[in-house]
Amino acid sequence: MRRDRDSDRHARFTRRALLLGVGQAALLGGLGARQYWLTMVEGSKYKVLADDNRIGMRLQAPSRGLIFDRTGEPLAANRNNYRVVMTAEKLRQAEESLERLDKILGLGEVERKRLLSQFRRFAPITVKENLSWEQVAQIEFNGPELPGVAIELGQTRDYFQAELMSHVVGYVGRVDRRDLGEDDDPLLQLPGMRIGKKGIEKRYDEQLRGKAGAVQMEVNAVGRVVRELDRSDGEPGANLLLTVDLELQRWVTERLKNESAAAVVMDVVTGDILALVSVPGFDSNAFARGITQSEWNDLLNHPMKPLFNKAVAGAYPPGSTYKMVTALAALEAGVIDPWTPLPCTGSIDLPGKDQKKYCWIYPGGHGWLNVQGALAQSCDCFFYEAAKRAGVERISDMAFKLGFGRPTGAGLPEESSALQPTRAWKQESQSKAWNIGDTYNLGIGQGDMLATPLQLAVMTARIANGGYEVKPRLVASVARARDQLTAPPVQTAPDAPSLRLKPQNIAAVKQGMVMVVNGEHGTAWASRITQREMAMAGKTGTSQVKRITESERDRRMSQMELPWHLRHHALFVAYAPIDNPRYACALIVEHGMGGSSTAAPITKDILLQTQKLDPSRKPGRFKTASVHGVPEAANVAERK
Repeated sequence: MRRDRDSDRHARFTRRALLLGVGQAALLGGLGARQYWLTMVEGSKYKVLADDNRIGMRLQAPSRGLIFDRTGEPLAANRNNYRVVMTAEKLRQAEESLERLDKILGLGEVERKRLLSQFRRFAPITVKENLSWEQVAQIEFNGPELPGVAIELGQTRDYFQAELMSHVVGYVGRVDRRDLGEDDDPLLQLPGMRIGKKGIEKRYDEQLRGKAGAVQMEVNAVGRVVRELDRSDGEPGANLLLTVDLELQRWVTERLKNESAAAVVMDVVTGDILALVSVPGFDSNAFARGITQSEWNDLLNHPMKPLFNKAVAGAYPPGSTYKMVTALAALEAGVIDPWTPLPCTGSIDLPGKDQKKYCWIYPGGHGWLNVQGALAQSCDCFFYEAAKRAGVERISDMAFKLGFGRPTGAGLPEESSALQPTRAWKQESQSKAWNIGDTYNLGIGQGDMLATPLQLAVMTARIANGGYEVKPRLVASVARARDQLTAPPVQTAPDAPSLRLKPQNIAAVKQGMVMVVNGEHGTAWASRITQREMAMAGKTGTSQVKRITESERDRRMSQMELPWHLRHHALFVAYAPIDNPRYACALIVEHGMGGSSTAAPITKDILLQTQKLDPSRKPGRFKTASVHGVPEAANVAERK
C-alpha cells in the first residue's frame, strides 16, 4: 500500500517536473526567438534608434556673404563671437539651467522668462552672444552642473560704415514668427540665426544667406556634447558689389549734415546709383547685435525720423520739378511747340468757378513766355494752361514713361510707388470726378501728386540722356564666395530702350533746364557752376506742406514765421555736365522753404564733387584684392 502511494507521488512529481521543464523551455525559446528577431531581423532599425539617442545632428549656419561698394571697400562682413546655447528635454531642466546661467551671465528675470517662452523639447536656444573669455571659462568650469548647455562659435554681422550706409545696406536681425511663416528654410530654425531685415540685406537675403552645413555629435544621457563625430561645411553666401561710391556717399552725407533730407546721384547712361543718402541715418550695428529698448525709443521719437529712408520711401509733392513732365506732355501732344508764347498775369481763373489759381509771382506775373522761359522762371500760369491743353491722360502717360507712379526697381524693399493721380484713380479712391482744378494742380506737381527723390532722379536721368529708359540699380555684381566679383564696366552710351520722344521736344526742355541755372532770369542763377566743362542744368521746386490762405498770400507771410514742420519742402533736380550729360541728382530738404535758396546750392556742390570724382569713368579705382573670395575677405572684420 505504501509502495503504491510512493509510486503515485513520484508520477505526479515527474509530470510536474516535465511541465515545468516544458514551460521553461518554451520561455527560453520565446526569449531566444525574440532576441533573434530584435538582433537579426530588426537589428538595424533599433541600432538607428539607439544612435538617435546617442548621436545628435545639428545644422551649421553658413558664413553670410560680404557686401562691398563699387571700389571694393567692405561695407558688411562677419566677426566671430562665442555664444552659449541650451538644449533641454524638459521645461524643469531648462529652468534650472537658466537659473545657474543667470548667476554667471546676469540675465535677469525678464530675459529668463523670454528664453523660457522659446522652449521646445530638444530644440537649441541661444541664451547669450558675444561672450567674454571670462564668461566662457566660467561656463566651461561649471559644465557638469549645466546639462544641455554648450559654448558655440557663431558670427556677428559687422557694418564698417554703419550710419553712413544704414539706409542702403540695411541690417540683419533675429528670425521672428512672421519670417518662419514666409520661409520654410530650415536655416531659420537655428539658434542665433540672423536674416536681412532692411535694405540690401533684406532684398538679397537668400543669396547672402548661403546653404547650411551639418555637424554630427555624440551626447551623453543628459544631453551634453561628448565629442564631434563628423562635420560637413555649408556653402557661404554670395558676395555683392554695389554701385554706390563710398567716397561720394560720405561727401554727400557730410554736406547734408544737420538737415532732414535725401539725395540721389545717378549715372544717366547706366542707371548706376552712385550715392543714395537719407539723413539722419542710424547705427545698423545696434540692430545686428540686438538693439536695446532705450535705443529703439530714441530712434522712434526722433523728429527727423532716422529709421525712414526718405530717398526711396519718402513721398512728397514734387512741386515745380514736375513741370518738365507737363512740358513734354504738351509738346508731344502738339498743343504747344517750343516757341508758343503763353501769358502770365499772376493768376488764372478756374473755369465755371469764382476761384483763382496763382503764380508764385503775384500779383504782377511773368508776362508772355515760351516753354523754355517758363521753365527758367518756373511760371505756374504757363503750366496751368499747358496742363489744361494737354489733359490729365497725356500728362499721366508721360509721367509713367519718366518713372513716376510705380517702384523703380532699384533694389530696396522699402521703395514706395508714391502716387501718380489719374482720372480713374480719383474716381476709384475718392468716388469723385476729375475736374479742371485737379489738372492745374497736377501741371505744377501739387495736389495729390507724390514722388520719391529716387523717382525724380530717374526722371532727370531719362531727360538728360535724350529720352532713354535707363533703370536705376544698386547692385553691380553678385558672385559666389569663391568667384570674382565684376567691377561695373565703363559705358559711354545708354543701352536702354528709347522712350520715343521727339528730339526737338527733349532739346527744348533741356534748354529750359539750362536756363534755370545759367540764364540771368533763371530761378537757380545764384547756384550756377562757373566752370564751363562742369556746368549743370536743373529745375527748382518748392512743395507746400501747409495750404496758403488768401490772407497769408495778401500779406506775403514769410515761411520763417511758421513752425519748422509746417514750412515748405525745398527740391532741386539737375544733371551735369551740360554738353555731355553723365550724372543726375535729385535732392529734397524737408521744410527747407525754398528750392532756389536751399536745395540748389547743395545740389551744385554735390554735382561738382561727383564730376571731380567721376566714378563712372574710373574703373581703375576698383580694389580687386579685397574681393577675391572668402579666405581673404573673411578677415576684413579683423582689419577694421
